[in-house]
Amino acid sequence: MKYKKIIALLSIGILILIAMIIIVGPQNIESVVKNANLYYVAFAIILQFVIIGVWTIRWKVIIRTLGISIKNIKLIPMMFIGLTVNNITPSGRGGGEPVRAYMLSNETNAPFQKTFATVLGDKTLDTLPFFVLAIFSILYLIYSVHLDSVTLGILILALIIFTLICIFLIYICINQKVGVKVVKWIFRQLNRFVKRDLDEIEKKAVNAVLEFQMSVKELLKNKNMATIALPLSFLVWFLELLRVYIIFLAFGVTVPFGIIAAVFIISTLIGMIPLLPGGVGAIDGMMVILYSVAGVPAAISTAATLVERLISFWLVSALGLTLLPFAGKDVLDKINGNILEEEKE
Repeated sequence: MKYKKIIALLSIGILILIAMIIIVGPQNIESVVKNANLYYVAFAIILQFVIIGVWTIRWKVIIRTLGISIKNIKLIPMMFIGLTVNNITPSGRGGGEPVRAYMLSNETNAPFQKTFATVLGDKTLDTLPFFVLAIFSILYLIYSVHLDSVTLGILILALIIFTLICIFLIYICINQKVGVKVVKWIFRQLNRFVKRDLDEIEKKAVNAVLEFQMSVKELLKNKNMATIALPLSFLVWFLELLRVYIIFLAFGVTVPFGIIAAVFIISTLIGMIPLLPGGVGAIDGMMVILYSVAGVPAAISTAATLVERLISFWLVSALGLTLLPFAGKDVLDKINGNILEEEKE
């Protein structure tokens, strides 16, 4: 069955969550939740919608740069559905990007190569704020938390590996020779297992890559990327941290922004590992451990993490799933295809 693997992985993640709650103590968590300030929780929920709104505006700036015309109101469902697919496919937070590009192409009749370039540009704009936040977090941990050398080394190594991967992917996207070589290498591997002649398909793939690279280069040259889209990226990350800060305030605890940033960076890196859908269980458990190590009581760490994930993961996923039936059969087939590919891997 198509969704068997995803349901199984989600079940594992939920079991990890249940185990975490049992270890901390359900009664302890319940007493903390009962005393939560609901106004702060409501504010955190509003912030989540503001974040998605800002994210949509940023994507619209990129879309407009490539000469694609579409109303903002039509982009919002695409954002929710894309985020939902990211959450339900264990693909390192990337499963929803082709779906977003496909929906945009369907809506505007723009070539998929061009719409996919807008999505890639959207993702790429997240990297600079991520690096700035990561460097700040590491410095904060060095001077405030006094991490041991092994843990610090692992964090720095993970950041270096992530940086190298990003540089390599960006290089492929802008260098024609390398991009074509990668496509030809992929088809050489396919020819070993497929009997049919793939020459015509390979030519189309090469042309698609070249068209995609032209769109990426056009984005990089446009000043709106640096003057509008990039500041919006920093704003999105700041609002993400603010949402977590507000959630802790709901439980009567003030957690330093440095700690929140450090935990956010580490959990983001974990979420990129294609093991569990949306990092369910893994991210939650790591957040609880890190906040507890930073001095936040375990019951409050667990309660705050559960509320944070309820807002940023489960609420967004529920809304995305609600919007899916209105997306059309083609989009549903595309999502099913993504899931089938995940199962084959």
